[in-house]
Amino acid sequence: MKALALAGAVLAALTSAVAQECTQDQIEANKAIALGFYQDLWFTDNTDRYHKYVAETYKVWDIGERKNVTEPAIEQKIIADRFHDNGTMTGEIQYMVADCERVATRWVAISKGETLMGKLMMGGELRLPIINVVRIEDGKIIEFWNHRHDIDTPMTMRFTAKGFLIGLVVGLVPAAILAFRRRNAAAA
Repeated sequence: MKALALAGAVLAALTSAVAQECTQDQIEANKAIALGFYQDLWFTDNTDRYHKYVAETYKVWDIGERKNVTEPAIEQKIIADRFHDNGTMTGEIQYMVADCERVATRWVAISKGETLMGKLMMGGELRLPIINVVRIEDGKIIEFWNHRHDIDTPMTMRFTAKGFLIGLVVGLVPAAILAFRRRNAAAA
């Protein structure tokens, strides 16, 4: 009886291991989905094709506050359109690696702001390194990890200027109080 139970457990483990294995064809198909996603949404302005690549809803793991957020697929189109509508946007894939269901891509977004909003977002020509990892299930992206090197963007300068102004106010307020007290002391 114990031997039969052990054989059943081994068979279940082997079946599970085989079910989790992935063929090279599946890996290549997932890489093709990821490549199409970048080509259509980011390197060209074919954002209406988002539904070919992204599941109806997907989970986002982004830098900043967007972590473990479920979004509708249209959000990828909206984000890409924001860049395309405010300047020129293209990119280049530097490398792509995949296991069965995950595809990791190191790419560079190349953009140039042409509208006022675009110039604020992208500045002049911007080359922004990005690493994305997507998880694909049933031929669609269902999870998206996004790691951008935002330190290279004009947004960093905005935060630097804001920090400088806050520091300036913090430094000038005590100086103004001391100057006011000295003036009153000298007048008395």
